[in-house]
Amino acid sequence: MLAIALAAVAYDAVVWPAFAVAEIPAIASRQRAEKRAFTDSQIIDGFLKTAFGAEHHLAGRVDRIRKYQTPVRVFADGNRSDRKAQVAKIVTDIAKRVQHLDIAMVGTGDSANVLVKLVRDRDLNRTITKFYGRERAREIQGSLDPQCLSGFRKNEKFEIEHSDVILTVDSSDFIFMDCAYEELLQSLGPINDTASVPWTMFNDNVSMGFFGIYDQYILNLLYDPRIKAGMTVAEVKEVLPAVLVDVRTWVKKVNNLAE
Repeated sequence: MLAIALAAVAYDAVVWPAFAVAEIPAIASRQRAEKRAFTDSQIIDGFLKTAFGAEHHLAGRVDRIRKYQTPVRVFADGNRSDRKAQVAKIVTDIAKRVQHLDIAMVGTGDSANVLVKLVRDRDLNRTITKFYGRERAREIQGSLDPQCLSGFRKNEKFEIEHSDVILTVDSSDFIFMDCAYEELLQSLGPINDTASVPWTMFNDNVSMGFFGIYDQYILNLLYDPRIKAGMTVAEVKEVLPAVLVDVRTWVKKVNNLAE
């Protein structure tokens, strides 16, 4: 990845245990068991823990909101048409469930600000080195031993300008979907993993394979127009109560949640 002035790269990786859309049994069972009701404090706690900070960061401050302030266009680069179709399905699902996020697939890398690189497992380390450089790649691989990875580049206003998502295609459908959902969502801003929130996929101990209710709250809060790139925790807390009221209405509507 080319460095640019006043830019920082944050990255997150998923290290999967031995196990990994409704037609995938492992996902369907998790959807049936999904917790669907949360208190305001539970939602706000998870939002603040994932939208601020970074599990691993290479440069720059991490105490500000980071998000796209422009339309998000995703390009999947690789030879597996089935995996490309799954990425497109995920992007369509995210677009449906995040009210104020303009996200869609595009047909060329030149028109994309999110690049999804689909690689064989044997090519992962070489791809990480190509994207991040040898020194940073050693740091990532030494501390994380990742099977999938996402990172973004932000400007001095904490606006995300470009994201890279690296996914291995050799895994099962469940692991691929789980990895792709998490990394695509984290490439949009909530880069910080947390082990203290049990309902989010941004927890290394949680595998879901779908865009759950709790994470829809997080992404809808982040992409509400009142939450702006560069805001501090204190600034966000001032507007969160009002934003959460509207986000609850949207998440309830799009998921057909009961009263």
